Amino acid sequence: MTQYVPRYAERYSRTRDGLTLYYRDYAGDERRVPVLCLAGLTRNCQDFEALATAIAPVRRVLTPDQRGRGRSQHDPNWLNYHPGTYVSDMWALLDGLGIERVIVIGTSLGGLVGMMMAAARPRALAGVVLNDIGPELEPTGMRRIQQHIGRLPPVRTWPEAIAQVKMLFGAALPDYDEADWRRFAERSFLTDEHGAPRSAADPKIGELLRAVPAGYAPGAWMAFHALGGIPTLAIRGELSDVLGAETFERMQRAKPDLERLSVPNRGHPPPLDEPLCRAAIERFLAGIDE
Repeated sequence: MTQYVPRYAERYSRTRDGLTLYYRDYAGDERRVPVLCLAGLTRNCQDFEALATAIAPVRRVLTPDQRGRGRSQHDPNWLNYHPGTYVSDMWALLDGLGIERVIVIGTSLGGLVGMMMAAARPRALAGVVLNDIGPELEPTGMRRIQQHIGRLPPVRTWPEAIAQVKMLFGAALPDYDEADWRRFAERSFLTDEHGAPRSAADPKIGELLRAVPAGYAPGAWMAFHALGGIPTLAIRGELSDVLGAETFERMQRAKPDLERLSVPNRGHPPPLDEPLCRAAIERFLAGIDE
């Protein structure tokens, strides 16, 4: 049996307030602008393994676990689980590595972080991919997320883990089969010393989200406008209850050079393993002016 050899180096960085963050570093052509992949609210770097492996021969790819996710340290103060903190953490990571410009691929929350990074240092971003996120959030989808985040019972077995992700994402991924759900579950949990699944996200992440009205995103349009002349690809799942079709259209009107992709049979968010998404991202990256 051939042993799987990861195509990345496992590394750690320190935040400005002293937490330790885990990230994967996929080697690529150092002459080209690297890619920073930012996961969704409770997700982690495992979501990007296939995409990063595909990109890495051409560009270096960094896939961090935000604080409280994956193998990164949990924050003892849940009030720090907000986008402003994640932006600061990403600058600390990039500054520590001496990286001055990146292309951000951000799913959901990761896309909001990418927009905020553009607002803070527009010259530092060579391109942005927004995966099922925009400057307005649909209250229906956000209420759905608020209701379950941090409130789900712990799972003890992989069948329980699979059942839980099916319950959470079944409407967004209606054509998944059992093998797909098994792979999705494996990306959603960590494995303990006994081979059993354990949560990959601090349940306290949901506390701050529930403290604000559903869909509340102050300054998000300002952050979107900060994308200005930055090449941007926006992806929306056609079944999404977080990024509405009307908001998707308004994004195009606000940024006429915005590249857009609607993904059929996908809700919030597309996993980016669809051939349609992969091809669009590859074309987008190929067109980035170094």
